[in-house]
Amino acid sequence: MEPFSSKSLALQAEKKLLSKMAGRSVAHLFIDETSSAVLDELYRVSKEYTHSRPQAQRVIKDLIKVAVKVAVLHRSGCFGPSELALAARFRQKLQQGAMTALSFGEVDFTFEAAVLTGLLTECRDMLLELVEHHLTPKSHNRIRHVFDHFSDPGLLTALYGPDFTQHLGKICDGLRKMLDEGKL
Repeated sequence: MEPFSSKSLALQAEKKLLSKMAGRSVAHLFIDETSSAVLDELYRVSKEYTHSRPQAQRVIKDLIKVAVKVAVLHRSGCFGPSELALAARFRQKLQQGAMTALSFGEVDFTFEAAVLTGLLTECRDMLLELVEHHLTPKSHNRIRHVFDHFSDPGLLTALYGPDFTQHLGKICDGLRKMLDEGKL
């Protein structure tokens, strides 16, 4: 006989419901104003770089779904002590990536795509390890999709190039505010 757990069932239903609802308009309900502004700029950058509205929407939708699911897992106490330690290391690496992105945006001629690509790849691998036993392979693919998209050296080079200066400025402003407020 299978063990029944209402907590597990409720968590599963919550993740399923939130994954169905994830979209840019719903993101404003779950994500603060600064994070939402950064996501909107990332959408615009993706759309301009890929020349594909559906592809840009898909990557942001996947990012929102992953963020919400990881937050639900964390708030529900699903992570054990070793996973919480890994989550802390992931957060530190994400903050390091944000500070590096800010530095590249603020100091001319310092941008190196390989550095940001490496940091984002490390973040992807840590997040995949963190959620390995908690999320489905479909969610793992979403994580890969998001991180692989934003760690693309071509996209990063374009973002730090002259055509995306306005977008980069808004993203950097948002990242700086998120770091200052401890939200990243």
